[in-house]
Amino acid sequence: MSRDIRAALSSRRGTVSVAVRDSRTGLVCDLASRRRYDSASVVKVLAMEAALRRAQEWGRGLTDWERRKIRPMITVSDNSATVRLWSDLGQVCLARFLRRVGTTATTLGSYGRWGLTRTTAADQLRLLDVLTGARRVLGPGSRAYGLRQLADVRRDQRWGVPAGVPRGVRAHLKNGWLPRSTHGWRVHSVGAFTGEGRTYRIVVLSHDNPSMAYGVRTIERIAQAVHRGLNKGRSLSQGFTPESEISEVPDGSAPAEGEGGEPSAEPAA
Repeated sequence: MSRDIRAALSSRRGTVSVAVRDSRTGLVCDLASRRRYDSASVVKVLAMEAALRRAQEWGRGLTDWERRKIRPMITVSDNSATVRLWSDLGQVCLARFLRRVGTTATTLGSYGRWGLTRTTAADQLRLLDVLTGARRVLGPGSRAYGLRQLADVRRDQRWGVPAGVPRGVRAHLKNGWLPRSTHGWRVHSVGAFTGEGRTYRIVVLSHDNPSMAYGVRTIERIAQAVHRGLNKGRSLSQGFTPESEISEVPDGSAPAEGEGGEPSAEPAA
């Protein structure tokens, strides 16, 4: 698999980190997994998990208000919902959750700049481990709820790590896409894959991409190599995303440079 990932990256520009774990075989594959990146919208997985953990600690289920924020935050990458949930959780709660999960290099962005949370592929893998049960932080009902939100991400945001996924395996994912004046486009994709008696996770973080579409294709080349290696001989249910279907509109997870305040309150296009 390492050879296939290197081949997928040959002739590609940009800076890329990869983390892969397969629970059934114990396979571990990492590439620069401790390099730090601005999180963009993948940080919304952290916000969802922290809300689920808080409800569990308080001995209750999610409130209707929390559900009305979590679902659009994940499934359509709604920033208005994220702003409200992030503020409601607060930095103390979020930081406590990161410590419980065992992250080592994730530092939170401020209230209005949560998309500039700094993170690594290794830490994003730990957060996916929470939802798959590899880290015993959430109960089974909360894990199932979280995975269901990630499985329901709308079609135009289902690029990235699902590329190459075989039939019979379900993709649960969240993506992030944000350009800045330094390091160009941040394009990230994180996902858990379940079915056929197995669970595995793929994280690909990248920056220095000249465009969003370029970063998406790099991620999908890597993902296809991973799925092929873990599911030899299986037919695919998803191929590469056509470039015409990839928007170059940022995810809005951080204010435009030179501006203060909150990220865009509109769902990402």
